[in-house]
Amino acid sequence: MSPLPHILFRKTNPGMHHESEQPALTRSMGTFQLSMLGIGATVGTGIFIVFSQAVPVAGPAVIWSFVIAALVAGLTALCYAEMASAIPASGSSYSYAYATVGEFPALAVGACLLLEYGVSGAAVAVGWSEYLNQALDNIFGVRIPEALSSAPEAGGMVNLPAIVLVAMCTLLLVRGVNESAKANAAMVLIKLAVLVMFIVVGATGWNQDHFSNFAPMGIAGITGAAGIIFFSYIGLDAVSTAGNEAKNPSRSLPLAILITLGVVTALYITVAVVAIGAQETSAFEGQEAGLAAILQTATNASWPGTVLALAAIVSIFSVTLVVLYGQTRIFFAMSSDGLVPPIFSRVNARTRTPVAGTVITGSAVAVLAGLLPINFLAEMTSIGTLVAFIVVALAVLIRRAQHPDQPAPFKVPFYPAVPVLSVLGCLWIIKDLRSITLMAFGAWLLLATLFYFTYSVRHSRLRQRDEAEPVPVA
Repeated sequence: MSPLPHILFRKTNPGMHHESEQPALTRSMGTFQLSMLGIGATVGTGIFIVFSQAVPVAGPAVIWSFVIAALVAGLTALCYAEMASAIPASGSSYSYAYATVGEFPALAVGACLLLEYGVSGAAVAVGWSEYLNQALDNIFGVRIPEALSSAPEAGGMVNLPAIVLVAMCTLLLVRGVNESAKANAAMVLIKLAVLVMFIVVGATGWNQDHFSNFAPMGIAGITGAAGIIFFSYIGLDAVSTAGNEAKNPSRSLPLAILITLGVVTALYITVAVVAIGAQETSAFEGQEAGLAAILQTATNASWPGTVLALAAIVSIFSVTLVVLYGQTRIFFAMSSDGLVPPIFSRVNARTRTPVAGTVITGSAVAVLAGLLPINFLAEMTSIGTLVAFIVVALAVLIRRAQHPDQPAPFKVPFYPAVPVLSVLGCLWIIKDLRSITLMAFGAWLLLATLFYFTYSVRHSRLRQRDEAEPVPVA
């Protein structure tokens, strides 16, 4: 029997991860589609729904919260770019952890990614429900009853529109990745055009007085808000989940990650400045369909808000689509390694997609979206994302130390300062998350540990390798 430390920290080959082991997926995405994948997962989450949660925490200084989140995400994006070029596999930070740290830490990272993708899909679906109600109200003068459009904690029974959205995205993903990528690219271009409209129209309501009392909660409020909005940078990770479906992954993955970072950061900060300039910070708390409401107030007309609400319906659809795609590919990689049941890596012969795994994932996300409020979902997504980012930065340091000669078409500049600062930046944001979030995260990791020792350790592909080539006990 192998010693416990070897079992916990046995590693895959970082140079050949999954290439020969995973069932074949179709390599159909180039740099443009990968960039649209990343932007699609990112723009829409923070921009359209997070202001009502973040502005009450930081005040007008939420602008700096976006800057801090962007800086930390930027440092991590460089780390993702190197790891994606060196290990171009489905699985993202899970695959990087498996190749550099070991099996048990990789399973824990997979649990973090379940929060990052599955829970964020539920969070943005809840936001989509808010914008759908706003559009229906503006156009037809009707709203879906609160009992059918809000979670129990928010005063309703079930968020039915959120469940319907997740179901539609699941069906599209089942049809095939190429069709999903094309639909996502079209929706991303629509959302970018409408956000430019928000910036132009919203600026007409500019009021410099809204920036007085700039940081009422001090630096703690700024970093606390940064933690809330950090889940909006999930797109950087989403690009790297397409490692097995990219045409030229070693080149296109890092390029798409950096393009995503640049576009998203510019939009987030510009929209934040315009939003604060157009509306008093006291009006953000509890505000639904926030950007649409800001435009209506700034122009004293309903049409700009209606246009933006309709665009948000389309664009948040693309966010949900991409994060569900990412979650299914994480499960696909983990299943191929034997750490979760094999049903998640069964590829349909006609669509070349993991149909059963996609349906199971979509069903679970639909339950979360229908029953949980958005503030809890956003914070749980943030901590999952932050921990995954830390692991990727550490993976760069470990890979360079363990495999100095392994090729990587893209290398992190200013090494080792960038990965070290990335880790420190993520920890700085984590410390200001609410204690209930940290405790829930700890409980989640405990469940993941129990799952590892009751299922994963017995079904691991690497266990089969060890049984074929026994490891001598010292």
